Amino acid sequence: MSSSEISARRRAPRILCAGIIVLDEVFRVDEFPQPDGKVQAKGFFVVNGGCAANAALAIARLGGRAALAGPMGGPAGEDDNGDRVLKALAREQVDCGFCQRVGGLSTALSAIFMNARGDRTIVTYRDERIAATAPTDPHAIVATADAVLADNRYPDFVRPICAAARARGLPVVLDGDRPTVEDDPLFRAATHVIFSSECLRATTGLADLGAGLQRIARNTDAFLAVSNGPDDIIYRDSGALHRLPVFKIAPLDTLGAGDALHGGFALALAEGQSEVDAMRFGAAVAGIKCTRLGGSSGAPTRAEVEALLAGNPPRPHCTERGDEALQS
Repeated sequence: MSSSEISARRRAPRILCAGIIVLDEVFRVDEFPQPDGKVQAKGFFVVNGGCAANAALAIARLGGRAALAGPMGGPAGEDDNGDRVLKALAREQVDCGFCQRVGGLSTALSAIFMNARGDRTIVTYRDERIAATAPTDPHAIVATADAVLADNRYPDFVRPICAAARARGLPVVLDGDRPTVEDDPLFRAATHVIFSSECLRATTGLADLGAGLQRIARNTDAFLAVSNGPDDIIYRDSGALHRLPVFKIAPLDTLGAGDALHGGFALALAEGQSEVDAMRFGAAVAGIKCTRLGGSSGAPTRAEVEALLAGNPPRPHCTERGDEALQS
């Protein structure tokens, strides 16, 4: 790294990512196995996973200062999954000093099957004792952060961190990834909540994503948005619903794309960009990631994202009122 790059990184916002950390074992198959059946994998790789870890890697690739906090198995030398994850994150210059290792347990592990069309089936094992871990000192964890990005996979761990961040007046972005309840306290602890479409539908029981956001808005003052794969991002602003087009790409591997979007959004927000510009930045990060095989390891650089943005000027987005869609 050159001296100018080192200087730029020192000035970059420090984003704390809090939540789940996983080791992913990915199998590429033509078709998913049927019950009692077998298939031959066409490819196999191991990569870091988990919402928080993936987002931290994306932020580091984009030139931000990424820190990671989450419960893991341990101690060092006795949990191969965790040792492997931390070693890989260190190579990406992610600060893992706030990762808590729980003795006698194993870091979460996922087996991921990806077919020729890019569809995925994921099986994750995590010890519930890790999920119940609380942070030892949430105020120390956020003391040097400029913003916090938390996922809701480990609510007992991230809730005190979000509260400590809000006490400091920091932006708190919540990745709504795990289905929960409409009045989840984490929605009130965050300044911004971006859902996956699957999470929002399962949480509200509503198929219409805009209606789902309006339902969640009854329980929080946070900025609300929902990503929907290749379809528009829907977000809520001043009580109205809007659509933000995403980038047209030929997807190869969508694993970790949502986490990349959240990481890009949190970094851009901490840099002073508006919510809409930050979502567009995050969508560009996710779009490029989807064109590359390798899960989180396919996260792009800042230069690649800026090139995509420069080559695709913003298009008008839609404001939804009832059943109408108006250009705005």
